Amino acid sequence: MLTINVLTLFPEWFAALLGSSIMGRAAAAGLVRYRVVQLRDYAHDKHRTVDDYPYGGGAGMVLKPEPFFEAVDALGPAVGSPVVLLSARGRLFTHDDAVRFSVGRELTLLCGHYKDVDQRVADGLQAEELSIGDFVLSGGEPAALCVMDAVVRLLPGALGDHESASTDSHYEGLLSPPSYTRPPSYRGMDVPDVLLSGDHERIARWRAAEAERLTRERRPDLRAKHLDG
Repeated sequence: MLTINVLTLFPEWFAALLGSSIMGRAAAAGLVRYRVVQLRDYAHDKHRTVDDYPYGGGAGMVLKPEPFFEAVDALGPAVGSPVVLLSARGRLFTHDDAVRFSVGRELTLLCGHYKDVDQRVADGLQAEELSIGDFVLSGGEPAALCVMDAVVRLLPGALGDHESASTDSHYEGLLSPPSYTRPPSYRGMDVPDVLLSGDHERIARWRAAEAERLTRERRPDLRAKHLDG
């Protein structure tokens, strides 16, 4: 079983989503366990203060190191298991990261908020700083949910049909080809004839060609990486 720990100021972000759809079914099936921790439980003043002004001046507030360290100490994650700080400064989270996390025993996600998180959190907890894109969110919670969903759906048994995941974008390094379903014609738009042909070899060639075309047009960086591999 994979254990996913989440340290956050807003546990309510996770309650409904972790109990529904694939993430909820995976937990019910005993494939994953979620531990969502309120950081303010590890603040010891009467106001449960978790942030302070930045040294050196500047706008915004910075989350203090103590609550993060004490919460991780209390959780006692498996030695050597990955700790991730969701950060706009971080390296881009990829499918390869999701695969790596899905085969481990434990994953700990640290959600920032306000202006920043004290750098000693990442340094002292040897956390990987990861981002889900070149934009800034109000907190790490949405990013953590993205990471969790990407990881949990890869757990054996989480999806009813593993082939569905194996044909997703990024699984083989390319974007996935377009998908169509009934009706065969709608508002003047027709399903490509090849998909209605019943010729599985032709369909496979069409899908491979479309995956290559879309990746070349939309994500040339992925195509270059795929060719290098």
